[in-house]
Amino acid sequence: MSSPATVFEHPNVTVSKHPCLQAKLSQLRSASTTSKETKALVHEISLLLASEALGKALEGKTTVSGKDVTPLNVEYGVTKITSSIVLVPILRSGTAMVDAFQTLLPEPVPVYHLGLFRDKMSGEPVEYYNNLPGNESHGVFPYDLAIVVDPVIATGRTAAAAINTLKQWGVKKILVISILGSKEGIKHAADVSSDKGTEVKIMVGDVDAELGGEGGGMIVPGLGDIGDRLFLTGGK
Repeated sequence: MSSPATVFEHPNVTVSKHPCLQAKLSQLRSASTTSKETKALVHEISLLLASEALGKALEGKTTVSGKDVTPLNVEYGVTKITSSIVLVPILRSGTAMVDAFQTLLPEPVPVYHLGLFRDKMSGEPVEYYNNLPGNESHGVFPYDLAIVVDPVIATGRTAAAAINTLKQWGVKKILVISILGSKEGIKHAADVSSDKGTEVKIMVGDVDAELGGEGGGMIVPGLGDIGDRLFLTGGK
């Protein structure tokens, strides 16, 4: 059973207190939850996280641009978001969160992928795929906000690597969103966060206290291997 949202003190980290999210997270934790149910719950929880996180990140980032008419032929001003946004899912599990953000955002946004795996010997993340736009050597990144999505922050090394990659690409504002994190992992990711040139915020659905499992890299009690649960690849 999921406990109430854990208090986590860090200026760059927000932990959701939404009761519906906490109830759905409890369902997602269950070993009896099927792959189809897991996908649905990840999507639903991502919608709740997206609503909370974007409400803060985009506050004051709207403008009234142009006119339209209602079915009663009454004219009104059209509200639009002024920030340019890009989604950056971490392969492979992060792709399961993308639809929720695309559903919530009022206009289509680009999706660029980062592929990272953890080296079995060192435990460090290794990048194997990157299709970010622009020129890394010149720090060109044509968007105001990059939203990194990954269901879990376990050791925090993958999240930290993604943040550092985006910094190298010239990103000025980064929002990292995960369903669940460990205290250790979130702290590690948050500690590489904001510097003079980049603002980084992290939002999670809940925080578990421990790391354990094989190699000590799994969140406990956690969600298990969320990628295997989503894509039915357990036991490989």
